[in-house]
Amino acid sequence: MNRRPLGRSALVIEPLVLGGNVFGWTVDEKQGFSVLDAFVDEGFSAIDTAEGYPNWVPGNPPGMSETIIGKWLKARGNRDRVHLFTKVNSAKQKGGLGAMAIKAGIEASLKRLQTDYVDLYFSHWPDAETGHEESLEAYDLLIRAGKVRVVGASNYTAAMLEEAQQIAVVKSLPRYEVVQPRYNLYDRAEFAALRDYLVSNEVGAVVYYSLASGFLSGKYRSTADLGKSARGGGVERYLDDKGMAILSALDAVSEDLGANPAEVALAWLVAQPGVSAPIASATSVEQVRSIARGARLVLPEEALRRLDKAGQ
Repeated sequence: MNRRPLGRSALVIEPLVLGGNVFGWTVDEKQGFSVLDAFVDEGFSAIDTAEGYPNWVPGNPPGMSETIIGKWLKARGNRDRVHLFTKVNSAKQKGGLGAMAIKAGIEASLKRLQTDYVDLYFSHWPDAETGHEESLEAYDLLIRAGKVRVVGASNYTAAMLEEAQQIAVVKSLPRYEVVQPRYNLYDRAEFAALRDYLVSNEVGAVVYYSLASGFLSGKYRSTADLGKSARGGGVERYLDDKGMAILSALDAVSEDLGANPAEVALAWLVAQPGVSAPIASATSVEQVRSIARGARLVLPEEALRRLDKAGQ
C-alpha cells in the first residue's frame, strides 16, 4: 500500500483516514474502541476528529469524539502508531480563529485526547473576523511548543488559501500544508475549484463526505430508504437523476470487480489527482474492513471513465 505525503510536511500516511464524527453519535465508547482497533490492525494510521464532533447531538459534552479517541489511546498505549488530526473553530464560535481561541482550543483538545501533541491541526471553518496572520502566528507558537506538528485548513476556497500562503511566506510563518474539502462522486465542484492550487503548490488534501453521507454505499435508493440510519436525513438531496446515474455506474463496476459500491466510491477518490486520502467513518469492524478494501482497490481505466461520466 503506497503511503502519501501530506503537502511538503514530514507527515506521510496511507490513503485512508478514519472519520471520528460518529464517535459519541452512532458509535458508543465500546464500539468505538473496536472500530479504532480494527482500523490500526488493517495497517492504517490517520484518525480525523474535531472539537465539535458530534456537537449536533443534544446533551453531548464538547468534544465527545476526542474524548473517546483519547481513552482509546490511553488504553492501548499506541500514540506513536497513529497520526491524529483535529480541528478548531468547529462551531464557528465567537473568537473563531483568533489567537486566544486557538490557544484555548488546542489545550482543550489535547486534554480530551490525552496526548501532548496532535499531528495535524485544522482551521475547521474560515473566520472572516480574523486575519490570516493572527491565526498563523498562533499556529506558529503551537508548532514551536511541540503541541502541533502541521496545520491545515478545512472548507477554505483557493483564494483564501493563496492569501494565507502569501502571508506565511512574507512573515516566515507556517503555511496550511493540507486542506479538507468536501469531495465525492456526486459533489465535485468544491474540489475542482481547488485542484490547480493544490497541485501547483504541493498542498495535500484529505477529503470528507467521501461516501456522500452514506448515499454511495447504495443502501439509499428512494425516500423510503431514508429511515435506515441516523444519517438518512443528509441523503435526500442525492436522490435525483444524477445520483441514480452514479449508483447505476457503481453497481456495474462493483459487479465487475467483486466489490461493493462504497469500496468502489473510495477507490475512485484515491485515484483522483490531488487527493492524498479520503476520510471515511465506520460504525462496525466489518465496515472498517470494507473501507480498507476500498482504499486498496485499484480501478481499471474503463471503470474510472465510467464513473467520471456518471457524475458529470
